[in-house]
Amino acid sequence: MNLRPLEDRVVVKVKEEAEQIQGGIVLPESAKKKSQEGTVLAVGPGKTNDKGQALPIEVKVGDTIIFAKYGGTEIKLGDQEVMILRADDILAVRTAD
Repeated sequence: MNLRPLEDRVVVKVKEEAEQIQGGIVLPESAKKKSQEGTVLAVGPGKTNDKGQALPIEVKVGDTIIFAKYGGTEIKLGDQEVMILRADDILAVRTAD
């Protein structure tokens, strides 16, 4: 991927929601819920504090995260759609059970 996020931003591949609900009904595009889960593809260096030091971001490439519903900016990168989020929009990291 040729995209490097700046400061406290994170590039995420959004998890695709199922197109059918239980019972086999196919949902139209307008009725689908926007997913709030994705996989981290790239992480910026972190926001700098008053002393010029980068504050680290708590996620790493490969983490599965839950993010705010209306956070981030969606962009198309080649044939892949990704979202760029601020670290503040990340609500949780999904851990292995």
